Amino acid sequence: MSTVAALGAAVTVLAQDIKVTPTVPPGAPQLLNLVNYLSWIVMLAGIAALIYAGGKFGWERFHGGAIESPKIILGALVGGIIATGAGGIMNAVVTGGT
Repeated sequence: MSTVAALGAAVTVLAQDIKVTPTVPPGAPQLLNLVNYLSWIVMLAGIAALIYAGGKFGWERFHGGAIESPKIILGALVGGIIATGAGGIMNAVVTGGT
């Protein structure tokens, strides 16, 4: 019975809550401000790429020739999806998916 008692005591110790008090690291507001600026730049770049691709698509339709603008549109959309989901992806990586 001593093995069962030792195992029960070990499980009791492992099941206890660990109290963690998170603190803000120094320079966190400046880092968050920088990340917000970068997210705005990425969003504006995606919008500019879509506008450029739409104009190029019209030009290619009007003048004929090879149509390359759907690749640009697809690239801008996939990049936007990745950029939008980056926060969630990194949160899942850091927290282990929980």
